[in-house]
Amino acid sequence: MTTLLIILGILAGVAYGWYVVLIRRRNRAREALSSIDVQLQKRHDLLPNILQLADQFMTHERDLLTRVVELRNEAQKPYDPDQPEEVRRHLDAEGGLQAGLRQLFALAENYPELRSSETIVEAQQTFNMVEGHISAARRFYNSAVTALNNAVQIFPGSLIAGMAGVRTMPFFEIEDEAVRKRVDVSDYLNRGEPAPQ
Repeated sequence: MTTLLIILGILAGVAYGWYVVLIRRRNRAREALSSIDVQLQKRHDLLPNILQLADQFMTHERDLLTRVVELRNEAQKPYDPDQPEEVRRHLDAEGGLQAGLRQLFALAENYPELRSSETIVEAQQTFNMVEGHISAARRFYNSAVTALNNAVQIFPGSLIAGMAGVRTMPFFEIEDEAVRKRVDVSDYLNRGEPAPQ
């Protein structure tokens, strides 16, 4: 009887230890996701001024400007960090917004008035700085998610995670091949519309 109580005590201790590890790792992943959101908000705050300025000069790029606004609206939708599919939607929207902004800045190079504007130069420098911060936050987040996902998926964590309601979280990566490919400015400039000089 004593041996059985000791074995049960050891098993309960191990289960509690795994539970604590899972909760700590989930909280760390949530903290990392929150720090990404802080950096992403900085990107979102840059957009209205950039788009307003670009709208004055990039008359042939209305579709791109509209798409960037739509991507920003999608990226700013609220989400539940406990729902992996909502986190994935949020992160995918941010990846699309990043690609749209990079495309916008690449096209801006072909508009001398825009390229020489002090405001757009400062905005691009700020954008590059914010993107660096987002990259660092993404690395921290992905590291925290790796630790959480390993703890959730490795036995006995998989059993305890199921009982505790702890689930894996998605990585923040750019999966869409269209987002990953390099922007070819000639695709946009050779549409039969002359770019302003």
